[in-house]
Amino acid sequence: MSTLLSLFPRGAVVLFAILTLFPEALEAYVRASILGLAQSKGKVRIQLIDFRDFTRDRHRSVDDRPYGGGPGMVLKPEPIVECVEWLEARHGRFRKIVLCPAGTPFRQSHAEELAREERVLLLCGRYEGFDARILTQLDFEECSVGDFVLSGGELAAACITEAVVRLLPGVLGDERSALEDSFGDGAPGCGLDHPHYTRPRVFRGEAVPEVLVSGDHAAVRRWREARALDRTRRRRPELLPHAPTTNNDADTTREANTREANNGEANNPGAPDGRDAP
Repeated sequence: MSTLLSLFPRGAVVLFAILTLFPEALEAYVRASILGLAQSKGKVRIQLIDFRDFTRDRHRSVDDRPYGGGPGMVLKPEPIVECVEWLEARHGRFRKIVLCPAGTPFRQSHAEELAREERVLLLCGRYEGFDARILTQLDFEECSVGDFVLSGGELAAACITEAVVRLLPGVLGDERSALEDSFGDGAPGCGLDHPHYTRPRVFRGEAVPEVLVSGDHAAVRRWREARALDRTRRRRPELLPHAPTTNNDADTTREANTREANNGEANNPGAPDGRDAP
């Protein structure tokens, strides 16, 4: 089976540069949880850069009215271009991505691709958008996190950063968490993940599927694969365009369903209050 180290070999610390007018909106998030842990382990560096600092007028203007008329304001090219040029002069060339609704939808495969980069730059938009010359002159890729509109790209940048960082070897406590997630290399057909359960064994009359406490690891694996495939086909069939139902899949699903349905303990637990011993 693949490992994160074989998929994403790392020789240098990954540098994320996030260009934003509101670095304070991201400061707490990048210090918390997985992103904070990854930085403390020396796996990644995350720089939040206010491109307003690269303005040259006394009003520190970053936007102006659009040519051709219309509502709203457009981000000017000068401060952003100078900010990017300053960064690349200091650190070297970045993989440059601008967050905008018109961009290519971000997928797990993009996160895996970016996890192989040494430097990633994310530009957060505001207002009506960017002067188009920013994108053409600096070779930006346009990326979207969904078919909806936000007031800025900060939340999208946080999503992409975390999706990439959690793939870096040594960030998560157990690398199987990343490999077996929805869309991951270990998910059946790279589709959705299977359902998860933990204690108590029975909660408000609903029991954990008996196969998961059977101790039969092969049966557990088959149950999880069947549930993941079934969930993907029902919710996101486009993720499995070349994976029609096979006899083996159908047999696995039928076996899991039968095992749960025929097991009396799942619906009639021995303990009156449904609690397990530790």
